[in-house]
Amino acid sequence: MQIPRRKPLAGNVAIISVGLNTYWKQFPGLLEVMEQKSAVLEEKLKAQKLNVSNFGMVDNGQKAYEVLPKIKASDPDVLFVDMVTYATSATFGAIVREMNCPVVLVALQPLVCMDYPHGTTFMQLSNDDLCSIPEFTGVAIRMKKPVADVIIGTLENDPAADAALEEWCRIAHVRHDLRKARIGYMGHVLDTMLDMQTDPTLVTTAFGAHAVPCECEEIFTEYEGLTAETPEVQEMSRRILEFFDTPDPVDDPVTVKLTPEDLLMASKVAVALEKFIAKKQIDGFAYYYESTPDSEMRDLVTNFIVGNSLLTAAGFPMCGEFDIKTCIAMLIFDRLEIGGSFAEFHPIDFQRDTVLVGHDGPHHLNIADCKPVLRSLKKYHGKPGKGAGVEFNIKTGPITMLSIGVKADGNFKFIVAEGESMAGPIPPTGNTNTHGKFPPDVRTFLKKWVMEGPTHHFALGIGHHAGSIKKIADSFGIECVVVTGEK
Repeated sequence: MQIPRRKPLAGNVAIISVGLNTYWKQFPGLLEVMEQKSAVLEEKLKAQKLNVSNFGMVDNGQKAYEVLPKIKASDPDVLFVDMVTYATSATFGAIVREMNCPVVLVALQPLVCMDYPHGTTFMQLSNDDLCSIPEFTGVAIRMKKPVADVIIGTLENDPAADAALEEWCRIAHVRHDLRKARIGYMGHVLDTMLDMQTDPTLVTTAFGAHAVPCECEEIFTEYEGLTAETPEVQEMSRRILEFFDTPDPVDDPVTVKLTPEDLLMASKVAVALEKFIAKKQIDGFAYYYESTPDSEMRDLVTNFIVGNSLLTAAGFPMCGEFDIKTCIAMLIFDRLEIGGSFAEFHPIDFQRDTVLVGHDGPHHLNIADCKPVLRSLKKYHGKPGKGAGVEFNIKTGPITMLSIGVKADGNFKFIVAEGESMAGPIPPTGNTNTHGKFPPDVRTFLKKWVMEGPTHHFALGIGHHAGSIKKIADSFGIECVVVTGEK
């Protein structure tokens, strides 16, 4: 089973095609062929859940200046420059100079190779997509606005080129939401966790996102009055029992089989959280609050785990321990459609050469390897409260981690690693855990990782995506280190 996405993927991309106006009179019909080529690219992009603005042919310097305000007004997350034939860099320079989004040059020629015996100048010009790329990249570098990428291939039947386009479409999804996200934060950092401190102004400075202060009373307002008879609570209980397994405990005396009381509490809190994020119009949430012992508020704020796991899987990353930085990392992973669970390192398995990666708290349920488990916990280790805990291991196969740290100069830094999620037993403690294997070996990897200055949390997702994350970091001007090897 999968939690359906409730936060739709969205993004704005712009296309211009470039050529040389001298050609059109010299070779009648060539312009029409170029426009047909650009239409194919436009359809490829529209298939990726994007709003596509095609600004047509720019074939001289004057047109570049004319179209620039329109491009900027479309607020693109990525600008694709379709190199349909040779073009002078005057068609590009004025535009790239003003862009604050990634600019990707696309050179997809119609033919796999020219029909050499019957070759014509018209045929060559129709396939001259590569010709002016060195001119464009060189000019962009001189302007201190280097292009983000160059995609080279054929217009049709080229899986590598299509994959490169799709990667930039996923990056557009990330940039679109991150630039405008409302990341709610409530409470405070867990006492003495110095690495959790995040300046809300830095969030806006680095990404454009707005860090939104939230009060626990705003959630309590949605919570009070909910009972076992409330239809929304009954429906939430049904959803929870349908999605999760509730096995008997094993050896950990902290855990018991999910109790009716904990199911009811989780259901009430989940309903309240969904109402809260809708009313507050937030896209993510980082929180930690203890309240006073034996209060109804403590019962509420210590039972977010189930509801926030459901929301995280639906496209609203919800992050414990007031970790705003990791909430952003989780949002990046979600928009890349690779998951984004809240995670940290647990004990090392020196026999398997792995390290357990997981956490208590909310998780991205759609990357679970099998049906997730709910257990009642008599206590949350290191924190106040008790209630239902989520337990699963993520899908076996490639995984990626992203930790967002803060450097001595106060700016963010992305620390990334790729590894493998290995099959293996996990402790039945009501927390997620997965055996992570990283090159070259667990000791060397962990030492390299911690020496880069990460926070102790990170977002955990499926697949290998260090290359995409590096491109995202570059697009925001953020340093990025790939511990397991640059991509």
